[in-house]
Amino acid sequence: MDKLVTIGKASSSSGVSAKMIRYYEEVGVLKKASRTDAGYRLYNQAQLQQLGFIRRARNLGFSMTEIQSLLKFWLDTDRESRNVKQLALSHLQEINEKILELEQMREVLQTLADKCDGNDNPDCPILEGLAQT
Repeated sequence: MDKLVTIGKASSSSGVSAKMIRYYEEVGVLKKASRTDAGYRLYNQAQLQQLGFIRRARNLGFSMTEIQSLLKFWLDTDRESRNVKQLALSHLQEINEKILELEQMREVLQTLADKCDGNDNPDCPILEGLAQT
């Protein structure tokens, strides 16, 4: 028989907060938990596995929509891996674009910071640089 756990134990074992577990149920990413007569949520091992899956996908920056797709792929044993790879590569491209943007931001900010003496003088190349159009 499948061991059922409360939301607190599901949270501690999966690393997902109870608030997020409730949210995932609300938006349909996680199947709604069964309830005790007193109304407590009970999660089975499959749901705990899904919570771990969701947490790892979130840690990799996947959106909720992408996670829903990944979960469908994961649960579908007839899936085609090409679809999973396509989703992952698309997300990887987004990450690479963000990295380029962050590197550009770092360069500009470093240049501005290097120009600033950081002393008692009110002149501030950082503020002047930000004020440029």
